[in-house]
Amino acid sequence: MTSNPPRSRGWVIGRLAGAPVIVTPSWFLAAVVLTLVFAPSVRSRVPSLSNAGVVVVAFAFVLLLFVSVLCHEAAHAYVARAHGHRVTELAMTLWGGHTAYTGTQKRPLDGALVAVVGPVANLVLAAGFWLAYRATPGETVPALLLYAAFYSNAFVGAFNLLPGLPLDGGQILEAIVWRLTGSRTKGTVAAGWIGRVVAIGVLAFVLLLPLVVGGAISYTQIVWAAIIGAFLWSGAGEAIKAGRRQVIVDELSAGPLGGRAVTVLTGTSVAEAVRAVTGVPDAAVVVVDTWGRPLGWVDPAAASAVPPDAATATVVDAVVVPFPPGSAVEVTMSGTDLLEHLAATSAGARIVPLTQGGRAVGVLDVARVAAALRGPTR
Repeated sequence: MTSNPPRSRGWVIGRLAGAPVIVTPSWFLAAVVLTLVFAPSVRSRVPSLSNAGVVVVAFAFVLLLFVSVLCHEAAHAYVARAHGHRVTELAMTLWGGHTAYTGTQKRPLDGALVAVVGPVANLVLAAGFWLAYRATPGETVPALLLYAAFYSNAFVGAFNLLPGLPLDGGQILEAIVWRLTGSRTKGTVAAGWIGRVVAIGVLAFVLLLPLVVGGAISYTQIVWAAIIGAFLWSGAGEAIKAGRRQVIVDELSAGPLGGRAVTVLTGTSVAEAVRAVTGVPDAAVVVVDTWGRPLGWVDPAAASAVPPDAATATVVDAVVVPFPPGSAVEVTMSGTDLLEHLAATSAGARIVPLTQGGRAVGVLDVARVAAALRGPTR
């Protein structure tokens, strides 16, 4: 489950929660691998099947797993939408799947609810498959598929509840720490570090369990544990980086980042505008209406290109760069709200107005905000 990543490449097979369901190319690789992995179990449990039959049954298990993952992601998607997010995609991938949606969580409870419903969906499916398996007599193909579906859903549900990012349990832990400390950033970093512990724990469990029970360590188990551990370690590391980036975002404030401005009324001559800004270094000339609302800023190059003998007769509106509609930034705006506002309204503009109570009090250079977002250089 992620928030607002780039659109995945693949084939759209339907829509859920108003968003496309995408099967990515990597899912087909996973389907082939899982079919080959499950095939020996099918052959040992149902030896009467032909080679083709073994493959068909193994692939049927993969399809059941696909439906289970889709239910998991659909649960995320519908709860996210119920909490005001716009779901952009549900993608089936090499690692199972993910749900993408726009916006940020406003409350810890919202994040916890969106996260927990995915594993809960798998555990409910596991219970249903277990009851169906118990009601199916004999060592038959349906019984084998029902047991495999029960086991895989129980494993996916329980595994995703482990308390470390990028797992759903990590997002629940993030919400708990957020609720206790009042800082989502602290929650993200804490859940990221616990995610690294979980990654090491997965590998250690696979290596040590056979030694404890007196069994042999299989090469396949080591490979799978290493792959899953590496995936978890990478996801946890990205979460820690995201938490640290969020610290920078939280410290962004429009007022301190803003630049000075000299306001002139629409219809003012270029000559008067030049005189108004003289002696005010690094100030932009902002053209306002009679209510003080910003209309645009004067391009210095365009203003200097006006011949001196025409500057008095030329109105400043002729050399103004209009502000995009709705792009005005209140001086008190900060953090994620500031970034979301700029992304939604700046429309590629370099300069947007700073306002207080609707009246222009300065300008904000979008490039300066981007530089502050990157943090100090080392």
